[in-house]
Amino acid sequence: MPTALVILPEGFEEMEAVAPVDLLRRAGVEVTVAALADSIHVTGRNEITIHASTPLSAVGDRLFDLLFLPGGPGVKHLREDPRVRSIVLAHHAADRWLAAICAAPTVLHDAGLLFGRRYTAHCSVAHELSAILGDERVVADGRILTSRGAGTACEFGIHLVEKLISPEKAREIAAAICA
Repeated sequence: MPTALVILPEGFEEMEAVAPVDLLRRAGVEVTVAALADSIHVTGRNEITIHASTPLSAVGDRLFDLLFLPGGPGVKHLREDPRVRSIVLAHHAADRWLAAICAAPTVLHDAGLLFGRRYTAHCSVAHELSAILGDERVVADGRILTSRGAGTACEFGIHLVEKLISPEKAREIAAAICA
């Protein structure tokens, strides 16, 4: 069974986290939702509190098939935490899938992984990402997958299923949710 790690900081964008996690789980992916802080209860930007699977500190050095970073104002916490950079670089070095939506591609940028690549992100971070493909909803470049924001969360989740499982499974999940 493929595995995925989702890291949730306080202030994450709820739609960007929940929709892809839901779609990945429908496809049979074992998704671990890790809270960046020590509490497993993480409150998003719209005051919706999510019960994470575990605190990030308990994940250790485990590698997953997919590392997914949702966006929102909480991305600043992802960028400030050196553990996140280490996890991103470890997954990249192991040739695992890296996925980021909204402002979260800045985390990949900070780690030096977007240079010379095609990517998209939310328009609010375009000033930091000089090569952003601002009109693209979902962009894949090698093992790096990026998306624009809350409005592309379901499409992005289906794309993650396609890459992690198969195009057939992605079509099956899309049909099941009338996408």
